[in-house]
Amino acid sequence: MATFLNCVFVGLGGLVGSVLRYLVSLVPLRHESGFPLVTLGINVFGAFLLGLLVAATGRTIGLDPRAELFLKVGLCGGFTTFSTFALEAHTLLSGGKPTTGLLYMLLSVVLCVFAVYGAGLVVR
Repeated sequence: MATFLNCVFVGLGGLVGSVLRYLVSLVPLRHESGFPLVTLGINVFGAFLLGLLVAATGRTIGLDPRAELFLKVGLCGGFTTFSTFALEAHTLLSGGKPTTGLLYMLLSVVLCVFAVYGAGLVVR
């Protein structure tokens, strides 16, 4: 029964995260190079949010484990878009835009790692 309830909390968080991701993707922010600005922003913000949650739950006592599942696995997992990132990088690389594709991949990885680090600093 506990595993089932955990799955329900992850699923509900995923529902919220996925809907938020869809709504943010409707922001009409496009660059003529085809650079996926919205996806990059979603991934960086999602990494920062996950970093905040991990740092905050490591410092505080009393957050229900199911709330952690809802927020970390469900919400952040549904909101961030690694599969979309991979598809967009592939599309740029195979579409004759290798520089834009490589820049996108580099920025996505570096900015998201720094976002998690920065979130930890914010919580301190």
